[in-house]
Amino acid sequence: MGKLICIYIEDLNEKRSYPVGTSLQTILNEIASQLNMKVLGAEVNNKLKELTYEIYKPKNIKFVDYTHPAGRRMYMRSLTFILYKAIKEIFPNSGFQVEHSISNGLYCRLTDKNIRLTPEIILQIKAGMQKLVEANLPFERTEMETEKAIELFESQGLHAKTNLLRTRGNLYTSVYRLESVVDYFYGFILPSTGLLDVFDLKHYYNGMLLLAPDKKNPNVVIPLLQQEQMLKIFSEYKRWGKILNISNIGDLNKSVEEHKISELIKIYEAMHEKKISQIADRIHKKWKKIKIILIAGPSSSGKTTFSKRLAIQLKVAGIEPINLSLDNYFIDREHTPLDENGEYDFESIEALDVKLFNENLLDLLEGKEIDLPKFSFETGERYYDGEKLKINGKNVLVIEGIHALNPKLTSLISDEVKFKIYISALTSISIDGHNRVHSTDNRLIRRIVRDHSYRNYSAADTIKRWQSVRRGEEKNIFPFQENADVMFNSALPYELGVLKSHVEPILKEIQPNQIEYSEANRLLKFFSYFLPIPDNEIPKNSLMREFLGGSTFDY
Repeated sequence: MGKLICIYIEDLNEKRSYPVGTSLQTILNEIASQLNMKVLGAEVNNKLKELTYEIYKPKNIKFVDYTHPAGRRMYMRSLTFILYKAIKEIFPNSGFQVEHSISNGLYCRLTDKNIRLTPEIILQIKAGMQKLVEANLPFERTEMETEKAIELFESQGLHAKTNLLRTRGNLYTSVYRLESVVDYFYGFILPSTGLLDVFDLKHYYNGMLLLAPDKKNPNVVIPLLQQEQMLKIFSEYKRWGKILNISNIGDLNKSVEEHKISELIKIYEAMHEKKISQIADRIHKKWKKIKIILIAGPSSSGKTTFSKRLAIQLKVAGIEPINLSLDNYFIDREHTPLDENGEYDFESIEALDVKLFNENLLDLLEGKEIDLPKFSFETGERYYDGEKLKINGKNVLVIEGIHALNPKLTSLISDEVKFKIYISALTSISIDGHNRVHSTDNRLIRRIVRDHSYRNYSAADTIKRWQSVRRGEEKNIFPFQENADVMFNSALPYELGVLKSHVEPILKEIQPNQIEYSEANRLLKFFSYFLPIPDNEIPKNSLMREFLGGSTFDY
């Protein structure tokens, strides 16, 4: 049998011995009946691996399914690959582009503009995907010299991939093959097509929407959720990217190499200023009616800096904004609702005194003076310190927070006096056309840098909290984003190149024995694609300064 090595299987909480060179798939085959899960990959010593990975030394193994974020990413990459394969079988001369995440799926388009996607054609593509799933074909991974990979992708017209690989500088590159179709992916994929038995493909505007399983119930496809406003904002920024020739990381890196990044920073910052000015103008046109501005957005979307820059533009228009903090309206801690783990759920709207908040708003709108409540986070109790608040005809109340767009928050207030804004970092560049940059990753990276600089949190601390933050967003923010009168995209296409030099040293502090190591390793690989961009030319009022420091605003 040869030499044996000891493997600790976390899922079973037991050690077993296997011959040197045993694959994860072999181990899984032996214990599959003991696992109540559809395994997609595994974390080996807190580092994600494919099931084809072979083990030569003692390791700790924890298998990953679709409920794990890494499992969902593997599934979606693999699903994208069979979509590409199915398209090539019908339209051999056309490629496809993964645009962005929208409406619970991935919005994709064909690169051949002469082909009009119809519901009938999309059904044909979907049937091709189902055929590939039924055939249970293997995804084959090959390591090859990067120059050969570049030649391979260049011959197929995948120029975004070749630009990416040229600027990355690696000697070798992992290339995946599904029969005659080859592709490159940021991250791992599944061992075979047969695991992709839950998906849907729908006609969506001028393209198609690829839908994966629902993470709460992986046996069914996640339902389509209409997000027309989100699509508009994505489409707008995609157009700007094409105008400026910055659609992917390869384009961005090229602008760095050609010393054009300084001008791009100025252009994108000017775009932000113009957008904020346009929002202020919209408010000004109705300012005799609008008395409340509601601003919501997920973590690290830049709500604070946006609010401050909007306030300046409002003042230019002759409007005097007054901030009203939702933190003042927390109920006493002893009455705070509990979550499913029995912990205080401070992110629930029931943690706020919504009744008092509405009463105070009504009084303010009627010209009355109110006693402004305060909340002590030390004692967990409400108190009053004598501060009063009253507004006049030139004032507008600015209310920022995760519940700002929830109708319950301002249920007694007429919609006529409200102006609702949703802000998020909706990343508009892709990695290479088939691999998108996740907006959630953009925000996570911002938060890691900010938390480390201003809150003395390690990268591991931030990563550990991130899934809880995400659950709160999905419950309290995302369901109401389409209620907004306007959306603001806070992402700046150049920002990840700037964040690279700030976040890499922080991520490298995470050690292999920490469970956050897998996520840190994934993000470090992500940043290996970017050329660094210095931050010295970023304006002092830039939204990026909220995370990097050096802002002209006080926080």
